[in-house]
Amino acid sequence: MATSTASPTEVRCPSCGRRNRVPASASGTPRCGHCHAPLPWSVDAGDKTFDTVASKSRLPVLVDLWAPWCGPCRMVSPAVEQLSVELAGRLKVVKVNVDEAPAVAARFEAMSIPTLLVLSAGETVERIVGALPAHELGVRVRAALDRIDRTG
Repeated sequence: MATSTASPTEVRCPSCGRRNRVPASASGTPRCGHCHAPLPWSVDAGDKTFDTVASKSRLPVLVDLWAPWCGPCRMVSPAVEQLSVELAGRLKVVKVNVDEAPAVAARFEAMSIPTLLVLSAGETVERIVGALPAHELGVRVRAALDRIDRTG
């Protein structure tokens, strides 16, 4: 997976099925050009792009620190992508291949992978190490988003 995020990602709107281009970073929340529903926002980032894509996001960010050779990372990936769909408009997913982005991995002290972080305004709100079952991962991420919503 490339670490460049300059190009928009094409996503299908979960509400109407239309294809939309979603930028890696934006000042707002991506919405469908047809039905205006919030779109899933999942992008890749690397050492050079992480701050622009994740730390400066207005939405809370679920950072997935992973590697292509990691079996547990491959197991949790579909659940992470599903959360980007279920929580469209509330959450941005940023996937970071630690082999290609060692500075980001070091910054968050990722000693094992997968390591998942929920960030709000660039600060870690929740840290999840290891591959949790999809349901448990969803519960933890939603709880973190609820805490963020309550604290503003």
